[in-house]
Amino acid sequence: MTVTTTSESRAARILSRPIGINGLTVPNRIVMAPMTRQFSPGGVPGEDVVSYYARRAAAGVGLIVTEGTYVGHDSAGESSRVPRFHGEEQLAGWAKVAEAVHAAGGTIVPQLWHIGMVRKPGRPPFADAPAVGPSGLRLDGTDGTDGTDGTGRAMTQGDIDDVVAAFAAAAAEAERIGFDGVELHGAHGYLVDQFLWSGTNRRTDAYGGDPVARTKFAAEIVAAVRAAVSPSFPVIFRFSQWKSDNYDARLAESPEELEAVLTPLAAAGVDAFHASTRRYWLPEFDGADLNLAGWARKLTGKPTITVGSVGLDGDFIRAFAGEDAPLKGIDDLLDRFERDEFDLVAVGRALLQDPEWAAKVLSGRYDELKPYDAAALRTLS
Repeated sequence: MTVTTTSESRAARILSRPIGINGLTVPNRIVMAPMTRQFSPGGVPGEDVVSYYARRAAAGVGLIVTEGTYVGHDSAGESSRVPRFHGEEQLAGWAKVAEAVHAAGGTIVPQLWHIGMVRKPGRPPFADAPAVGPSGLRLDGTDGTDGTDGTGRAMTQGDIDDVVAAFAAAAAEAERIGFDGVELHGAHGYLVDQFLWSGTNRRTDAYGGDPVARTKFAAEIVAAVRAAVSPSFPVIFRFSQWKSDNYDARLAESPEELEAVLTPLAAAGVDAFHASTRRYWLPEFDGADLNLAGWARKLTGKPTITVGSVGLDGDFIRAFAGEDAPLKGIDDLLDRFERDEFDLVAVGRALLQDPEWAAKVLSGRYDELKPYDAAALRTLS
């Protein structure tokens, strides 16, 4: 599926190399980043969703990470149009997506997701389900008793066990219906990240305290997923420093603190880390040029995926609020690949705007690239 011309571009030489993630061979280094689209009524991905992903695979994307999909726990989500990864009809829809991506020459993993305390009361698909989190705290550190969002509650051991089992069940279903691995959403202030971050985890039991203790919930999910699938089935873990509406939040202030978080996850069975940043070119810690994915690779030895405003000059948070973004070159990205800073690159808005982005980049057709128009959010092009 590598796209070339008679004169191979620098991008093709660097990005067309295959890479292994556990038992999966990804045909090149370009990943489609997960982007919530809300085009799946009843949580069921239809033929338009099938075509949406298949078009990107046909145009040279090596690995597709789907939009976030709710695991089978009533409090996992808050929209009836976000796809679910449980239920006969929902999984049948996803099986068609995986089949179409494979037919187009790509590989694909679902992103498994629980939003935790982000959930608002009374929202579908399970209106009576409460918001739950490690300490019943929202991202702003309150419990919602101001009357605007209702109240959430701290998770009991039974709640924790149920959510761990839901992630494991979804991963097993992903393998059963033909996906190539799974990605666990542990970023952006959603449930798994709420345990990782001291701002929302005030527990005094084994799941709270220092960074290693706060990693216990995530590590249990990883271990349960690892046990539920074949040994060669890849498990990817997405994490971030920033949270939704709290862009300055940090899990780790130093490489040593980051190592304390990532080491238990790697030991539990993570095969690759997807390090979510808003701008991939920014160094993560003082004293080194490495970005977050670069540090994750250095500290764990695992393959890493970088992401954050690739190919565009404009922050994706503002873009999803309706702001357009002009094009930005990728020479710095390619330089970093040549230094082995990270292993793959995830592309979001540029691929949302243009299904042919990977083909154009790999064949050096930069003059055909399209700037991001926020109107692209309204369709599945």
